[in-house]
Amino acid sequence: MKEKVVLADSGGLDTTAIIPWLKENYDYDVICACIDVGQGEELDGLEERATYSGASKLYIVDIVDDFCDNYILPTVQAGAVYENKYLLGTSMARPGIAKALVDIARKEGAVAICHGATGKGNDQIRFELGIKALAPDLKIIAAWRQDSWTMQSREEEIAYCQAHGIDLPFSADQSYSRDRNLWHISHEGLELEDPSAEPNYDHLLVLGVTPQNAPDEATEVTMTFEKGVPKTLNGKEMKLSDIIRELNDLGGKNGIGIVDIVENRVVGMKSRGVYETPGGTILMEAHKQLEELVLDRATMETKKHLAEKFAQIVYEGTWFTPLREAIQAFVEKTQETVTGEVKFKLYKGNIIKAGTTSPYSLYSESLASFTTGDLYDHHDAEGFITLFGLPLKVRAMKMQELEK
Repeated sequence: MKEKVVLADSGGLDTTAIIPWLKENYDYDVICACIDVGQGEELDGLEERATYSGASKLYIVDIVDDFCDNYILPTVQAGAVYENKYLLGTSMARPGIAKALVDIARKEGAVAICHGATGKGNDQIRFELGIKALAPDLKIIAAWRQDSWTMQSREEEIAYCQAHGIDLPFSADQSYSRDRNLWHISHEGLELEDPSAEPNYDHLLVLGVTPQNAPDEATEVTMTFEKGVPKTLNGKEMKLSDIIRELNDLGGKNGIGIVDIVENRVVGMKSRGVYETPGGTILMEAHKQLEELVLDRATMETKKHLAEKFAQIVYEGTWFTPLREAIQAFVEKTQETVTGEVKFKLYKGNIIKAGTTSPYSLYSESLASFTTGDLYDHHDAEGFITLFGLPLKVRAMKMQELEK
């Protein structure tokens, strides 16, 4: 029997061309594996394409709820955002996909896992670090980095497939390079490769509309959380994946979550892309709205610093590490009091607060008002300012002495 390789199959032209390429260059039995993280209609016709292209078997594994509960939720609770804008949609999905690929490889007794990520992007790092962390014995084949992979365009890939008896309805027309899952969709290529060019939003957007084309009336939304976990949306209890689906619909209609960013890739280059994350943007903001009511200042400051590190971990693909586990443990501790209700309005790209309540609220109306009552005496501030400002005053006095 031939040795087996598991191919991470998206159903696109690249991975379709990889199937005959693997058989020709490695003489492997090719097992295709499509990991469903919410790609939607992109999975249509996948089984036919895989078998027609020479794969001996195709797995379609639905990990949408796993993706939501074990990757999206910890990232939301951490408040992790890469370079102040990117909500890590593609990045969060990769460790879950890598784990599923390893599980299939173990089940099939495969000796290798192959992926179609390019040698210029972040995904090659994320996939391979995940596989190395979970299955260091498995061989990893990155098709685009192999000398035997000579195809550099869609036209060449189509010609290669046709030469191997694979005639599929792929078009050589150039379009945006996209990655979609339940959390977001990313867009790269075409006019976006020029950072001085404005995105062609009328042609580009998939999940929603621009703020200019959003309704003139606000959409009111109410959410509840229990220990940092979203529980209800507009009074209806739902699992997290369904909440995200509904928020995607509401956010998309109201022009929420469109980000145009020039980001720093792990491999050292800058890249420009547009991300649509309507539901994720709302969920992150709603969670943040509740946290600011229930977390004390010192915890919030520490959590903010760790959020940046958590975002870096997710972006760089080092999910399966002790550091990620340690930061996540800290975050989970902070979520014990993140329970309550948040209200907001969606209006032309904006998320507008409309009230927050929690049994764990640290807000004291009597303290915050000008009539502070027994808990706070204005005179106490004088001694506090004296001690708090002592280092500044001592330094200024010393500087005056030196000037004399």
